[in-house]
Amino acid sequence: MSNPKSFEENMQRLEQIVRAMERGDVALEESLKLFQEGTELVRSCGKLLDDAELQVKKITTAADGSPVEDNFDVEL
Repeated sequence: MSNPKSFEENMQRLEQIVRAMERGDVALEESLKLFQEGTELVRSCGKLLDDAELQVKKITTAADGSPVEDNFDVEL
């Protein structure tokens, strides 16, 4: 992908692909193209998540290099 997209944009496109394929009204050739695009999006999202995890680990490292573990409070 020459123009990197955000995680959210990739997920939105992936959801569109899944919906189109679930409907079952897409021709086989188009389904294969969508599947290939979807797998590329999954890889891209995985890399973005891995990069984000590394950033969090860097942020949560003490000045002496020791890890600082904090519990994340997630409110839904």
